[in-house]
Amino acid sequence: MPRTLLNACIALALYLAAHTLPLPLTNTVDAAADEKRPPNFIIIYCDNLGYGDIEPFGSTLHRTPNLNRMARQGRKFTHFCVTAGVCTPSRSSIITGCYSQRVGMHMNPRDGWVLRPVSRYGLNPEEQTIAEVLKQQGYATAMVGKWHLGDQPQFMPTRQGFDWFFGVPYSDDMTERVWDKDGSQWPPLPLMENDTVIEAPCDRDGLTKRYTEKAMEWIAEHKDEPFFLYFPQAMPGSTSTPFSSDAFRGKSKNGPWGDSIEELDWSMGQMLDQLEELGIAENTLVVWTSDNGAPINRNPADLSRGSNLPLHGRGYTTSEGAFRVPTIVWQPGKVPAGSVCEELATTMDLLPTFAKLAGGAPPTDRKIDGHDIAPLLYGEAGATTPYKAFYYYHQDQLHAVRSGEWKLFLPEAKVSGHPHFSSKLPPQPLLFNVVTDIGCDKNVAAEHPEIVARLSQLADEARADLGDLGVAGAGQRQRGELAKGVEPVPQLLQ
Repeated sequence: MPRTLLNACIALALYLAAHTLPLPLTNTVDAAADEKRPPNFIIIYCDNLGYGDIEPFGSTLHRTPNLNRMARQGRKFTHFCVTAGVCTPSRSSIITGCYSQRVGMHMNPRDGWVLRPVSRYGLNPEEQTIAEVLKQQGYATAMVGKWHLGDQPQFMPTRQGFDWFFGVPYSDDMTERVWDKDGSQWPPLPLMENDTVIEAPCDRDGLTKRYTEKAMEWIAEHKDEPFFLYFPQAMPGSTSTPFSSDAFRGKSKNGPWGDSIEELDWSMGQMLDQLEELGIAENTLVVWTSDNGAPINRNPADLSRGSNLPLHGRGYTTSEGAFRVPTIVWQPGKVPAGSVCEELATTMDLLPTFAKLAGGAPPTDRKIDGHDIAPLLYGEAGATTPYKAFYYYHQDQLHAVRSGEWKLFLPEAKVSGHPHFSSKLPPQPLLFNVVTDIGCDKNVAAEHPEIVARLSQLADEARADLGDLGVAGAGQRQRGELAKGVEPVPQLLQ
């Protein structure tokens, strides 16, 4: 071979080696880095969405194609529970991994069991939140939506582990008025970014669309790092007439309630599409759920305030319709597609589960009531509920306990909240098999006295730990409260 040709071949070989060999090595390194990167987490937490309000859980009134897709590609949880039938206590549990009674957020002397505007109470900053736990593992954290765990500065999201907050500090029905209970002046409903009111009163019709856009902007900004997004949607919400944008208003078969749910479905679809387009879907665990069941109308045929069917009861009680919520978990390639989990799990489990998946651990210096349910999320063979017992509290009173398939309503309750709308439970216990009798239609306490006795003993253990009827439990911690002499101030547009 002539020397000039030989030199040319050598030069070409060296050029190709320099410019082609690194590519597969780089891809291998990138793939390895992706494999080691902990998952992103997104929680979509609807407000008052009932068990039977979306198609994957049986709705024939509301069109939810994106949630259908999410269920086909993910995993439904049919026994997923919250810890209270109303906003504030339920939200305290998803944030702290604890019963609201443990962290003092089940009620307070001024507000009752739901925080009102300009309250001196809130989630104690000494509690470790899910956002704080994940920040310790290097996560970017954000919250978009409804907070409702205290509207004073030290109780707000940016003081509880969230890098960024966009939303309202309490419920969408708490608008400008003089509260007749104590004469306090409630301000116009504030929309906030971090600690600043940016709009008041906020446009409630546009909240779902606006929240979705803001959430997606934040995801795009943080796609290259581990992130946690807590997205408590405002809808269907606490007002008698839920809100929706022009594109959805009047379009459903179920009035404003249905309109708002179909817009929530659109929102979820937008976010799933974005995760796929960004190439991070397989590394993002998304949980869709609700803070409690729908309030429903007392006429079961009237679904204009939601449906908890086939469960019995309404929100704000200790019924299954209040505590069991429609839940879908999605992570393509990781969560088994089209599967169903029938084991008991709760919102308290998300903190310890996310902590472990992120490479960390839940707090060890205090009691955390939730459990690591990763085996249930990912469909591991033989995985079962981690709960020996699960407790149903109404304010400061223990109403019921569940163990396995059995739920025992305790006798002689003295406050409201009975699943049949009466002010107190009958003098005898009520025992239901919540697996075979999903509507809790047949009381079988007389046939199973040994189960009644066992669950009654579990109830006694809860009373000793979490309290009952004004008697404090040994495991309860203090709610947050402003210092003596410090008065709460309203969140106002400046």
